[in-house]
Amino acid sequence: MITSPITEAAALQLTDVSETGLLTLYCRAQESLSTDPILKDDKAVEITRALNPLLEKSGDRVLRGLARRRIKSTLAVHISLRSRKYDEYARDFLARHPDGVIVNLGCGLDSRCLRLGSPEPAHFFDLDLPEVVRVRERFFQDSARYHQLGFSVFDYRWMDKVQSYGPHPALFLAEGLFMYLDPEKVKDLVLTLQKRFPGAELVSEMVNKRWIGGFLGSMVRLKMQRELSLGRGVAYTFGIDGSRELETWNSGICLVDEWSYFDSRHPKLGWLGRSMNIPVLRQVQWTAHYLLN
Repeated sequence: MITSPITEAAALQLTDVSETGLLTLYCRAQESLSTDPILKDDKAVEITRALNPLLEKSGDRVLRGLARRRIKSTLAVHISLRSRKYDEYARDFLARHPDGVIVNLGCGLDSRCLRLGSPEPAHFFDLDLPEVVRVRERFFQDSARYHQLGFSVFDYRWMDKVQSYGPHPALFLAEGLFMYLDPEKVKDLVLTLQKRFPGAELVSEMVNKRWIGGFLGSMVRLKMQRELSLGRGVAYTFGIDGSRELETWNSGICLVDEWSYFDSRHPKLGWLGRSMNIPVLRQVQWTAHYLLN
């Protein structure tokens, strides 16, 4: 349910990085309206239809392009496969911890809180920058179990908010987030989560370090700006050599499993779905699941 109408274009003055949240929103909506959708996200469809009139009038060509559905179908497929997998991680966690809490880091305009259905977590937290949460609040309403937190992920006051609801097993989801952040700050964040939420689980999308700088990094930035129409401020800045690198950060960090788009073997992946055994492709971008003991 929309809590209040969108009437001011100023509500959409998001940073370049926040525009990636709008892109993933429109990808989920586009896939939801496709034949035999990978992910059914009625809330994403509802939000995009409400945003379209404003985005079409925007002076930002990225936002205008989203309203006109200028999104590659392959990108919509990849984003939807990823979102579906992160939903599965959340459901698996709740099956093991019915009293658990879930924190969606850098949530953008995601509606995982609704997609999960039953059973509900003890508490679900959607965390993003204040300007993003201001837009979210027009579409999502806080409740006894659902909370929106307008903080930078590096402003650790949000952890105080989560802990104020009492001790619970915790799952932190970082879908499409860490690669855009400062490497030292990402490390400090993970170590702080381990310290303040011992035994928590972290599921995060990772990018191989070789795609961060140099020629390959330039290729990625060019793809983002030209093919995905993202702003010049959007670039990958954090990467790792492999999932086990985080285990070297501190004792107690333990890799549980990994997932790649190729593992879904979904027919909509096309020729990429037949490339799952090519290491160079599997090691570009993937998801890693950790225990923070």
